[in-house]
Amino acid sequence: MPAINSRPVKVYCGHPKLRFTRPAVAAAIHALDAAAAPATDCNRGTWHLPAGELSVAFLTDPALTRLHADFLDDPSRTDVITFPPATPGHEQAGEICISVDTARTYAAQHDHAFAEELTLYLVHGYLHLAGYDDHAPLTRKQMRGAERQALAALRAAKKMPEFAFGH
Repeated sequence: MPAINSRPVKVYCGHPKLRFTRPAVAAAIHALDAAAAPATDCNRGTWHLPAGELSVAFLTDPALTRLHADFLDDPSRTDVITFPPATPGHEQAGEICISVDTARTYAAQHDHAFAEELTLYLVHGYLHLAGYDDHAPLTRKQMRGAERQALAALRAAKKMPEFAFGH
């Protein structure tokens, strides 16, 4: 497991209206790394991301939809796409691509805070790279539980990124 603040985190903002600081996103990733607990014979553990650089990209809906079509052969809109490292043992933990527009729309429709929703998408992508899946009912339940634990860990560490949507 990587030491706190040791994982390189590259953050790309591809949305013209998203406001945040890259160090806050890196700090959130480092807090998730610090809260990670590997699985034992008795439980699945919380989460454990492979060592290496992590890339996070905040994108518009059209940009993420294009990636979804190009790499997953699915032209529908989505909220988060993850790309694991190309080869195991490579110096990369993977990439998380997030739709800012989808987070904003969902937050508005469900009376959630935009920053909380976008942070949930960041956590969701992180957990996908850690091996969580949300396609079947049981694995979806495990993912939702891990999301709650991860968000609680971020709140406890006071590492929730402050995202804003503006001009």
